[in-house]
Amino acid sequence: MESLVDIGASRQAESKPSPDWVRISYASALALRFKSGQFVRPFDFGGINLLLNYPQGCQSDCGYCGLARSRNGAYENKSFIRVEWPLVETDELVDRMARYRDRLTRLCISMVTHGQAYPDTLDITRRIRAELETPLSILVAPPTLNRQRLGALKDAGADMIGIGLDAITEELFRSIRSDVPRGGLDWDNYWDIVFAARDIYGPWKVNCHTLVGLGETDLDLMEVFERLLDRQIFSYLFCFNPEPDSRMARHEKSSVTRWRRIQLAKFLLEESGLDRGAFRFDDRGMLEAIHAPRELVDQVVHDGFAFMTNGCPGVGGEPGCTRPMGSWRPGDAPRDYPWQPTDTDHASIRTELKLESFLRPGPGPTRPRELCAPPAAGRPTLTKV
Repeated sequence: MESLVDIGASRQAESKPSPDWVRISYASALALRFKSGQFVRPFDFGGINLLLNYPQGCQSDCGYCGLARSRNGAYENKSFIRVEWPLVETDELVDRMARYRDRLTRLCISMVTHGQAYPDTLDITRRIRAELETPLSILVAPPTLNRQRLGALKDAGADMIGIGLDAITEELFRSIRSDVPRGGLDWDNYWDIVFAARDIYGPWKVNCHTLVGLGETDLDLMEVFERLLDRQIFSYLFCFNPEPDSRMARHEKSSVTRWRRIQLAKFLLEESGLDRGAFRFDDRGMLEAIHAPRELVDQVVHDGFAFMTNGCPGVGGEPGCTRPMGSWRPGDAPRDYPWQPTDTDHASIRTELKLESFLRPGPGPTRPRELCAPPAAGRPTLTKV
């Protein structure tokens, strides 16, 4: 039976749907002064995240997602990546963003699977572009799109497209996102939209979200990283963080050592020029060794960029979207850092990596610089190996 709180929240959401209303991340609400408070550690934050809002909520039913249709409670009360998303009026949000435009680095509209998602996203994109030039990404819902609609979003002012692949093998995708209690998603449709977006938006203007901890192997992850890298598509790394009351609420989170090693391996492959042949896997498909020069790995760990949040860049190529607390809670040690790691952070990272047990110093096979991902502004270019 619905509680009075759930009924009230549902009625509020019904009277305040997109495009005139949107939800924003709690970090965005703090940055734009919709909420009072401060981050656990002060840092420059300018990546504003918007989420479409409907009384029926998202029509997908992904097993790990806080917005899943089958998760208990009113949509208005559901969390997304375990944090609150306050509801705000779209025009007021645009005005507020325009007021703080000098602090903003990247804007992102997150669609949901809903019949109105495409026209409403187009509407909101145009409202934003009428007032701001800040780079704008759209995290799309592939079932609502086609090539013509992707092109229309670009014409309206979106410069990057994100696709929440999340489950990175077809078997996992089907078990978690397709063959589910209340509606399913299609693996082939997602990849069709990935490649259509790449055709329309160009190199390094499309990204796929890849989630660590749903049951995939390290080899599965590295194969997807390489597949996307070869097509000049970014892979953004996320750490599975169980949502209360979701179907995967009891699913164990990856160990921090596995997480750190995947972060390191991904960076070495994408930005430091190591070929996938430098990575060795055991019979279970889990990473057991990296063959690379010690000085290269030490430099990557010291710089810390490998362990920062993957997100779309700002206007100068610097990290633009940092999603604080997307993979960890206040009081927890960060899984991905929204700031460049400090000396204290470096010490923790080295302890978590346990480098001595899996690094095999020596030259490893390399990729030409032109086949690597472009470094963010301020990052070093390819270290010669």
